[in-house]
Amino acid sequence: MSYFPSLKDISRARLTIREVVNPTPLTENLNLSERYGAEILLKREDLQVVRSYKIRGAFNKIKSLTANQLKKGIVCASAGNHAQGVAYSCQKLGIKGTIFMPATTPKQKVEQVKMFGRGFTEIQLIGDTYDASCYEAKKYCQESGKTFIHPFDDPKIIEGQATIGIEILEGCPRHIDYLIVPVGGGGLAAGVGAYFKQMSPDTKIIGVEPAGAQSMRASFNSGKVEQLDSIDRFIDGAAVKRVGDITYPVCKEVLDEIIAVPEGAVCTTILQLYNQNAIVAEPAGALSIAALEFCKEQIKGKTVVCIVSGSNNDITRTEEIRERSLLYEGLKHYFIIRFPQRSGALLSFIRDVMGPNDDITHFAYSKKTNRDQGPALIGIELANSNDFNALINRMNEQRIVYEYINQREDLFGILI
Repeated sequence: MSYFPSLKDISRARLTIREVVNPTPLTENLNLSERYGAEILLKREDLQVVRSYKIRGAFNKIKSLTANQLKKGIVCASAGNHAQGVAYSCQKLGIKGTIFMPATTPKQKVEQVKMFGRGFTEIQLIGDTYDASCYEAKKYCQESGKTFIHPFDDPKIIEGQATIGIEILEGCPRHIDYLIVPVGGGGLAAGVGAYFKQMSPDTKIIGVEPAGAQSMRASFNSGKVEQLDSIDRFIDGAAVKRVGDITYPVCKEVLDEIIAVPEGAVCTTILQLYNQNAIVAEPAGALSIAALEFCKEQIKGKTVVCIVSGSNNDITRTEEIRERSLLYEGLKHYFIIRFPQRSGALLSFIRDVMGPNDDITHFAYSKKTNRDQGPALIGIELANSNDFNALINRMNEQRIVYEYINQREDLFGILI
């Protein structure tokens, strides 16, 4: 019989982790409730001590190890929340841990892991990607005899994450019509989903994946675990090439629906949460809330719980988040324009083509000698997405020679 988290194991996990995990708030968000005509409740796992739910599974797994395993030490591979959960667990339990992180990990994340570990963890920066770092971590475990703590594909990890489900049902006296949960490797969705299916079977559970990393969807479609060739890693807390061998069949059983949300929509949600609610959410943390827009008709008049899974957002990513949001909302557009190489050409463009509320936010041009025209890369921000067609019409009327590159992924990635 395949593995499925039992109520007994989940309840045992709750007792195990209570020394490091405080129940997080389940609160109604008035802005979202008004916008979608539903009662939208947020499960604030971003308020955990390590600012994500990952401490639950990590601590539950580590506490299940034998004395000999603990003495030898533990190992994990992570560039973010799992690393912090493992580091904090090592510090609390007084055991040694080695954490492998890609060499490209931002300094801020490395420092956070050091802070939570407080001398009990050693960090190995190796490999350019998570996959390369994870390979080295597992190789190190084989050589050293230390225990590898998987970020999601382990029963104890799943049962630890499942404790969120207990808190949600205890904190909401009304029937929950929909539970929306982010899906990366599947540990959170499998755990919380399994608890709900046993305790609130009428609740519809919606899993949410980044549009650029739909590994669970691909596995559902084929009927077995699939590995994607490439993914968009922007939503790093939920972007995996391959879901778990253990988590997949559980998710297949408990998820009623999977929604893919574009990365740009997640960026818009991050900005709205900060500006309207003072909530700092990381991309994966905003994933479940961003999904509301894609199921707004079916949730009208219903009680909906969204799990805000984390808030470990690097402030250096703010400009990229804003840029992706503007592109998704149709407010930011990039063109390669061939300008006549004469004085006043740019001024004529601004006067005859630009709308009164349009703004040039990017301009790159280098004069070419002995040529009639020279290419310029221009970024234009609109006040309203509906102004785009008028902008294009004016460019055509003025016989501007241009190439629109927003949808040219290869060229866009090089130039912008």
